Amino acid sequence: MPHYDLQQKRNFKLVLEYDGSGYHGWQRQAGVLTIQEVLELRIEIMLGAPIRVRGSGRTDAGVHARRQVANFYARTRLEPREIQRGLNSLLPPDIVVLEAEEVADSFHARFSATGKTYEYWILNRETPSALERNRAWLIRRHLMPEPVVECLRLLAGSHDFAAFMAAGSSVRSTERTLHRAELIFPDSEHWVLRFEANGFLRHMVRNLVGTLVDVGKGKLAPEGFREIMNSGDRRRAGMTAPAHGLFLVDVAYDIQGHRDTQGGEEHEAC
Repeated sequence: MPHYDLQQKRNFKLVLEYDGSGYHGWQRQAGVLTIQEVLELRIEIMLGAPIRVRGSGRTDAGVHARRQVANFYARTRLEPREIQRGLNSLLPPDIVVLEAEEVADSFHARFSATGKTYEYWILNRETPSALERNRAWLIRRHLMPEPVVECLRLLAGSHDFAAFMAAGSSVRSTERTLHRAELIFPDSEHWVLRFEANGFLRHMVRNLVGTLVDVGKGKLAPEGFREIMNSGDRRRAGMTAPAHGLFLVDVAYDIQGHRDTQGGEEHEAC
């Protein structure tokens, strides 16, 4: 076993999967149960000391994660594999540590991130689902894919996304670069809207989805979508899609993992 100096803190990176249905989002808040709070309390039990966990960004109440990334510093002789096994034995079944590794001291789950990928799941059929009631937005009206795909093409590249940002947000810039915006059909009843970008504004994905659903219903033409996008006016865009259809799919980092405040400036709940 390697010898570790317990005077020196080590930096551990975790990759987490969670069902956000029973939580008030990622970020610790007074009076409500959050993913961060549950994780920090379990790490404290395992290591015997209070621990602060840094997440790659917030997820709202009800939002899920397939690969949320977090890191924490601790003085311990435990190996990453032991930390993973120990946490999975302590955590509730709706939060799982998929991976654990020791990383450079400079790694920060939020500020080292260079991009994120989100998916939004829609169930497009008349009848609701008992199994997917907390994992997909039920749209009973038939959606037309062609105009939605046309709008997704408009989103690729660098644009000002102020029209799709939650009211009251404060950021240095509302410009973001979407590397990918696509519509996927896993089967005849589901739509998956997938967005990959260098960063997201608060509620950006859910506001985009709500507006794209209006396009799919025929309530809004692609040209109207373009006008909303260019207007920068949130009041002209569609509703904020429900949180329970949203999944944080992945967080990207450069090879070195150095801090990059441009990539991590505003990874807010989408």
